[in-house]
Amino acid sequence: MQMSLGLGAAEDIRWVRDRLLAHFGDTGPILLRSPIGQLVKSSISSRTLDAVSLRAYDRLVAAYPRWSDIAAADTAAIEAVIADVTFAEVKAPSLRGALRAVAADRPDFDLTFLRGHGVPRALAWLERLPGVGRKVSASTLNFSWLGMPALVIDTHVLRVLRRYGFVRAAADTRAAYDRMMPVLHDFSAAGLAELHLLLKHLGQTLCRADHACCGACPLGRRCRASAPR
Repeated sequence: MQMSLGLGAAEDIRWVRDRLLAHFGDTGPILLRSPIGQLVKSSISSRTLDAVSLRAYDRLVAAYPRWSDIAAADTAAIEAVIADVTFAEVKAPSLRGALRAVAADRPDFDLTFLRGHGVPRALAWLERLPGVGRKVSASTLNFSWLGMPALVIDTHVLRVLRRYGFVRAAADTRAAYDRMMPVLHDFSAAGLAELHLLLKHLGQTLCRADHACCGACPLGRRCRASAPR
C-alpha cells in the first residue's frame, strides 16, 4: 500500500534527507557544467557507472571541441569514442540527433534561455529532443549553471522511492517525478541536487537492486520494504 503524498509526505522526505545526511555526511559540491555540456553528459550516462561516463564525456569533448563537431560527426565515430558506456550504439545517434535539433533552434548551443521558461516549459523543450527523457532533462536544468529546481531521478533514486513507498512499485521516472515534485516545491535547486545524491548513494550501497541491507539502513522500519509483513 502506498502512502498518500500529502502534508505528511513533505515532512517524511525531510526526515529521510536528514537521516541520510547524518548517516552518509555532506554530499559535497556538484561540478556545474554549461546546460549543453550537462545535456551531453547526462545523455551518455544512463545505466553506466559515473566514473565510466565521465571518462567518456572527457574523451568526447577532447575529440570534438565544439558541440557543432559532434552534430556533424559520423555516428560510428561518436560510438567509438563513447564505446565503454552502456548502449553506446543507441546513445551515439540519439546524441547527434539531439545536438542537431538544438542547433536548428539555437545555433550557438546556448540554452540559458531555458531559465526564463520556468521548469515545466523548459522540461518540455528539452524532451522534444531525440533520446531526451525526464532524467536527462531534469539533469540539464538542475546540474548545470541554470540551477533550476528539478529532481533528477535515476535508477537508484527510483528504486529507493519505490521501496520506501513514496511512489508506486511500477512507477517510471516521469510518474515518480510528477508525484514527488509537488511535495518538494519548497526545496531549492541545491536542495534537490543534495537529495538526489543522498538517495542515489543509498541506492548504490544499502538499497541495491540485487540486495537490500535493510538492517543497516538509516531509514529503518519507516521504509515499507523493511516493515514486517
